[in-house]
Amino acid sequence: MTALPPAAASDRPVRVAVAGLGWAGREIWLPRLAAHPGFEVTAVVDPEPGVRDRARDIHHVASAYADVDDLPAGAADLVVVAVPNHLHAAVAVRLLRRGVPVFLEKPVCLTSAEATLLAEAEREGGAVLLAGSAARYRADIRALAAVAGELGPIRHVDVAWVRARGVPDAGGWFTRRDLSGGGALVDLGWHLLDTVLPLLGTTRVTHAIGSVSDDFVNDSAAHAAWRSDAGGGGRDRGDVEDTARGFLLTAEGASVALHACWASHESLDRTTVTVHGAAGSATLRCTFGFSPNREPTPVLTRTRDGETVRLPLSEEPIGAEYDRQLDELPALLADPASRGAAVAEAHRTIDIIERIYQSARPIRPERQHALAGHRDR
Repeated sequence: MTALPPAAASDRPVRVAVAGLGWAGREIWLPRLAAHPGFEVTAVVDPEPGVRDRARDIHHVASAYADVDDLPAGAADLVVVAVPNHLHAAVAVRLLRRGVPVFLEKPVCLTSAEATLLAEAEREGGAVLLAGSAARYRADIRALAAVAGELGPIRHVDVAWVRARGVPDAGGWFTRRDLSGGGALVDLGWHLLDTVLPLLGTTRVTHAIGSVSDDFVNDSAAHAAWRSDAGGGGRDRGDVEDTARGFLLTAEGASVALHACWASHESLDRTTVTVHGAAGSATLRCTFGFSPNREPTPVLTRTRDGETVRLPLSEEPIGAEYDRQLDELPALLADPASRGAAVAEAHRTIDIIERIYQSARPIRPERQHALAGHRDR
C-alpha cells in the first residue's frame, strides 16, 4: 500500500481506513468519518470478524480486513489507528514504514523508546504521523488559551480531570498495565498534558514527580457504566492506578500541578484548568469526554486586581471537538510542516509521564513483605 501525495487528493475526500473497532474506533471515529464530507471510509480493520463485518454493514464501508497488512495498495490515503494502547506504536510503525500516513489515537506511545521508533518510521517511509489531540479543539479550551495570552508570563497551571465514577473496561485491557501502559495518568493525563503544554510554549520540563493510588480501580461501583468495552484480558483485577497527581517545573520557572482521576468521592465528573499569570488568572470549569455525569455548562472566568468576571463561551454539543479536529485534518495531512511535529510532542509528553511513574511507583505492602522474606532466606 502506498500513500497518494496530498496534492493528488485535494480535489476529493480523503480516503480513510479505520484500524481498531473498540470503543474509540467504533463510537468516536468511524461514525464521524462516515458522516464527514471531507472523508470517505474505504476500509475497516479489526481481528474480530463479527466486529469488522458489523461495522462495514452499518456504515456501508466497501472492505473489511483482519490486519493492516492486508490493506491493498491504494485502499486509503490515511489510516486512523485506534487499537488498544500497547499496539498503538507497533501498528503505526508498520504503516509509516510503508509510506502510509497515520492518524494515531492517544496515547501516541507508551515509552520514549516507542516515540523514537515512530520518529524513525516516519522518516524512513516519508509519510506523516498525526495524533489525536481532541481537547485542544474544544471551544472552551481555545477561549482559555486566548485569555491566557493576556495574563503576562505564566507562573503556574493547575489542571485536573476528576471523574466521580469512570473506571473504563475493568477486567479488560484498559486496566492491565501490560496492555494499557498505565491507568488514569496515561488515559486522562495525556489529554491534560496535551492541553497544558502548549500554554507553556517550548520551554523544557526539567522536573516531574508525582504519586499514584488505586483505591477504586477494582471497585465495581466505580466503573464507567456509560462506556462499554469488550473485556478481553480475562483478569478480574486491574493493576493500574485510578488516580495520579504530578508536579512539573520548567526551565523558565513555571510550574504545573496535575490531577488525573478515574473515580473519586465527587458527585460530578469535572475538568478544571486554572492559569496563573503575572497579570491575573483564568479558570475554566467543564467536563472533558463523553460522560453524562458532567458539569451542566462550561464556565470561564478571569480574575484581576480582586475582581472576577465571567467570560462568554460558545455552546457546543458533547464531542464537537472530535468533529472540529476532523475538519482540520486534511490540511494537516497536506502540510509538510506536520511531519515530525506529532512525534516531537509525544516524546515530550511520554517523557513527563515516565518520570512521574518512576517517582510514584509504590511497592505495595504485600510485595514489600515478600521481598523482605526473600532477603531473609
